[in-house]
Amino acid sequence: MNAVWDKDPWNGIKALQLTHYMGEKPEHFPFTEAKIAYDNLAIYVIFRVKDKYVKAVHSEHQDPVYTDSCVEFFFSPDENSSQGYFNLEMNCGGIMLFHHQTAPRTNQTPIAEQDIEQVEVAHSLPTIVDPEIQEETTWCVEYRIPFSVLGSYRDFPIPESGTIWRSNLYKCADATSHPHWLTWAPIDLPGPDFHQ
Repeated sequence: MNAVWDKDPWNGIKALQLTHYMGEKPEHFPFTEAKIAYDNLAIYVIFRVKDKYVKAVHSEHQDPVYTDSCVEFFFSPDENSSQGYFNLEMNCGGIMLFHHQTAPRTNQTPIAEQDIEQVEVAHSLPTIVDPEIQEETTWCVEYRIPFSVLGSYRDFPIPESGTIWRSNLYKCADATSHPHWLTWAPIDLPGPDFHQ
């Protein structure tokens, strides 16, 4: 794992583009795409962002990385959202906020540090990006989440062909000079709120 977009097996997987936004249409709308794959042990995710105004000041897992240049994967590992969902939010420096939510923002369990350590991560930028990079910059993050980690927080079937998961993908940068809230699947709300 090395946070390189153009490689196998990713070359054979269709990219998902984040073309929707929440709130007002942002002045800065970074081209953001992701690919997702799985095998019998884990789910794999890679994001590529063609960005400007890139910043990452958080260096500890479970910090509020959504205020940095950040990409997010919210998912329920089956169609039964009554058991809740996971949100994995990762800044451009590879630092994550990872929770299991049974009710949006009111009943959440942070993923334990020993479980976070099992998530393999690669990132193309340094952990800290400060001051903000003003010029055009392409960055990638790539990670592998073992199903054994997810199974510590809820039951779900190991996916196979035809299995349906519920998910959405996000790009945000709340505390940068050009904040934005982008989504893959549209969310019809007047202001930013990814926990839907």
